[in-house]
Amino acid sequence: MNGLNVRRSALWMVGAIIAFSLTAIAGREATGLLSQNPLTISQLVFFRNIIGLVLVTSLILLRHGRQSREIITSKNLSLHFGRNFSHFCGQWCWFYGLALLPLAHVFAIEFTVPIWTAVFASLILAESLTLKRTIAIIMGFAGVLIILRPGVVDIEWASWVVLVSAIAYALAHTLTKRLSGLDSTLTILFYMHVMQLPMALLLVAFDFAWPQSDAWMWVVLTAVAALSAHFCMAKALSLADAMIVMPMDFLRLPLIAVAGYVLYQESIDVFLLLGAGIMLLGNMLALREKPAGKSCT
Repeated sequence: MNGLNVRRSALWMVGAIIAFSLTAIAGREATGLLSQNPLTISQLVFFRNIIGLVLVTSLILLRHGRQSREIITSKNLSLHFGRNFSHFCGQWCWFYGLALLPLAHVFAIEFTVPIWTAVFASLILAESLTLKRTIAIIMGFAGVLIILRPGVVDIEWASWVVLVSAIAYALAHTLTKRLSGLDSTLTILFYMHVMQLPMALLLVAFDFAWPQSDAWMWVVLTAVAALSAHFCMAKALSLADAMIVMPMDFLRLPLIAVAGYVLYQESIDVFLLLGAGIMLLGNMLALREKPAGKSCT
């Protein structure tokens, strides 16, 4: 891994940050109480996977034509299944939190992902846990504690659901990093939708309903933004260590806090700003880590 790869990874993460923020807003609009015809979380996940599968399959056919079969062929189905089951659980819990909690609080809890990612990356990928990365992780965790203030402010049940989402996402990100050295980004995205679609179908089998006209726009935006976010994330993880890539995601917090304030009049208190500042400092420290001699690609 070299400095150029780290910078390229950072650019891909900028795209992921913007796309994940759009996914959150569209998901809230599709399932929120203010919508005229809100969907259930399971319905949103189901239709998102259908649209995503159509999009990624079309992209594969357009880019690879007769060689498309090679793209959708993988010898790592067990890794794909583990990655996608973990991600499916994470996304369901994430959308659940978005429907009930302020956007910034959902993202703040979700930002324990780098902490869990560091653990999984050390165990699964054998990535080194250097001093700077350790300090960055500690600062990220400290920022989350300042924002949530456990013991001072009551933490709602939905917050624990989002914490489960963070752990599940961390495992999914780690397995994405493992797969990025074995399969292409499009292959990973293809199996994400193929494997998660039957999981979603099980949840909506007894509660199926078509989105009404006002909900379709948000469902489509959720699917497109989520697919874009995962494409950018997979590209970023293919260029740099998971413990370098994931702390960059902390920059989503100030962005979504501003969006929540503008769109939903959600307050931005001093603790949120202080916690975000500590996370940002930790993120900058992690990015100054000297590149390792081993290639990640």
